[in-house]
Amino acid sequence: MVDLMAFADEDASSASGDDANILDANAKRQSMAPGGSASRRKRSRKATGDAIVDAMLEIAAASKMRAAAIIKNEDRFSISKCIKLLDEMQGVNQQIYFLALDLFENPILREVFISLKTDRRLPWLQRKCVASSV
Repeated sequence: MVDLMAFADEDASSASGDDANILDANAKRQSMAPGGSASRRKRSRKATGDAIVDAMLEIAAASKMRAAAIIKNEDRFSISKCIKLLDEMQGVNQQIYFLALDLFENPILREVFISLKTDRRLPWLQRKCVASSV
């Protein structure tokens, strides 16, 4: 009768170097299987990537909100709104009217004009008119 254990030992000892490399590769694959450190690194990279995407979406949303606020603010102090208020005022002569149109090119002066109480607008424009003629 043939000794099967001796046959198996003999067969294993005669394995070529390629067979040994295949066995090593299989062992490495098994060590990288789920639950291994490679799997944790992939999960970590995915979590980092998700965090970056979330941060970029937050930045985009904040940028849109800021742009909307700027547009709203510009509309609030628009030249057309200033002209409408100027047209509604009593006692504005032509010189002050056209000076006011020049002043309204400056967004800060538009904001001041609109923010003033109604009875303060004409004196403010008159003062600006005198200041610009000096």
